[in-house]
Amino acid sequence: MDHSYSIHQHLLPLLNHPIPDKFSAQGSPEPWPGARFCSLHAPGQTGGSRQSLLFYIYIRDLAHLCPERHQEGRRGPNPALWWVNSEGDEVKWSFSEVASLTRRTANVFTQSCGLQRGDFLALILPRIPEWWLVAIGCIRTGIVFMPGTTQLKAKDILYRLQASKAKAVVTTDTLAPEVDSVASECPALKAKLLVSDHSRDGWLDFHSLIQSASPEHTCIKSKTEDPMAIFFTSGTTGLPKMAKHSHSLALRSYLPSCRKLQQLKPSDISWCPSDPGWILAVVGSLLEPWTAGSTIFIHSLPQFDPKLMVEVLSKYPITQFLAAPSVFRMILQQNFTSLRFPTLQHCSTGGEALLPEEQEKWKKQTGLLLHEIYGQSEVGMSCGVPRGTKIKPGSMGKAISPFDVQIIDSKGNVLPPNTEGSIGIRIKPTRPTGLFMCYENNPEKTAEVECGDFYNTGDRATMDEEGYIWFLGRDDDVINASGYRIGPTEVENALAEHPAVKESAVVSSPDTSRGEVVKAFIVLNPQFLAHNQQQLTKELQEHVKAMTAPYKYPRKVEFIPELPKTITGKIKRNELRKKEFGQM
Repeated sequence: MDHSYSIHQHLLPLLNHPIPDKFSAQGSPEPWPGARFCSLHAPGQTGGSRQSLLFYIYIRDLAHLCPERHQEGRRGPNPALWWVNSEGDEVKWSFSEVASLTRRTANVFTQSCGLQRGDFLALILPRIPEWWLVAIGCIRTGIVFMPGTTQLKAKDILYRLQASKAKAVVTTDTLAPEVDSVASECPALKAKLLVSDHSRDGWLDFHSLIQSASPEHTCIKSKTEDPMAIFFTSGTTGLPKMAKHSHSLALRSYLPSCRKLQQLKPSDISWCPSDPGWILAVVGSLLEPWTAGSTIFIHSLPQFDPKLMVEVLSKYPITQFLAAPSVFRMILQQNFTSLRFPTLQHCSTGGEALLPEEQEKWKKQTGLLLHEIYGQSEVGMSCGVPRGTKIKPGSMGKAISPFDVQIIDSKGNVLPPNTEGSIGIRIKPTRPTGLFMCYENNPEKTAEVECGDFYNTGDRATMDEEGYIWFLGRDDDVINASGYRIGPTEVENALAEHPAVKESAVVSSPDTSRGEVVKAFIVLNPQFLAHNQQQLTKELQEHVKAMTAPYKYPRKVEFIPELPKTITGKIKRNELRKKEFGQM
């Protein structure tokens, strides 16, 4: 049996008992956060200011996702959450059951852990149902959750805990030793929650606390500008930045004008296999489906396997599929005799560039179109091809409400059609709902991305006369490999700790399966010049895997006598990257 599945059995007894509704002081039951967002204004302010907008997040029952579904029975038979693994184990929770468990989770945070509104919590869990309980429990209480991939190593965790001054961390027994190895250097950390069948000294048992927690909880009343989540960026010229999002990220998914991209319905079963450490998982596998009342489908996916994904799409009644282009690419490369999925209706892809020929091949083999989406940790989904609209192969679509996306120059001036520039999102006079608040504790970096009336994404593109955007590349050196955004500095820092490495430069390199992979150009120290380069390559790759998240390791390594540099000594990564892509 999958180890992670046995974890959920602790929660099943709690679902056999009805949970009383918690009434507010006014005597009315709490609706849940997608049900009613009341537009109220602070004293002395008028309705013209977005920043003055308040919305109340109540979570009485997740069955109250939309006005037409006030009763569970009116939704139809589909669950809220449907989790499976490769062994055939399965967990299905209704919206009422999720509501019950998230109430208890909220009480664990505030009563057992002593956490308060505004505290930061590091959420480092694999694809298991508890991830969704923790996220909603944080939203209920106003605790700011910070998702992280389970591939993080001790150094990554240390940086995140120290930079955020996190008060709590939730993880499994796989990563608990990594946390323990750095916890003494994190004075703000006061609660460690373990999601496991086993106990561990110094850790609180998440499941035991859930079982003993009160089933009643009154959700906070939060403003749109109150912080909700932090996503760590890739880190291009330094360590990852903390992109802080407010509750408006959730509000945006609820607004009808912002839900035209996937057009999810209560009858949909949506699968987004993104790593739960990234913003795509929060938006695509939490906020978007549940604000529409759709079922969130989850497969444990301990490792990416295209054959397994095809089996899942064929076996389960999934209607919407959102994944990185590398997922579709690897599926197509398997040369399956049949790629016809009986229930699949809509496919979306984002996170990296999609080749027009891949789009055409997917359509030919499946009969389905691939709709592109563009976004960042700072904005979630900002551009895309809405369902039912025209697809231009090679284009990532148009701006998505409420974003006004333009192509701008270095001073923030809007450029004419078909002119290369930076992708900008208008932030003045009104900052759009769903755009990140700031880089936490980094006002300098926050100011750097403000360009006139726009937020400068740092990505280069053109826009045609119809508003379709054509992605060209990045101003920075971030590498997109299989949907993971990797900053070169993190890999270079790991390489620098190996005695063989004098200096290195890490860039993206084309790959037929993954689109892009990490390549390291390495200058060796003199005493290692005579070493077997094939053996040394493997040693350096394993070294990087041990020092940082394994997905960051360089799949390609080239030893060179010196790195190209500017007159001031800065490495010309752009030159190396152009060479890799045959542009020099």
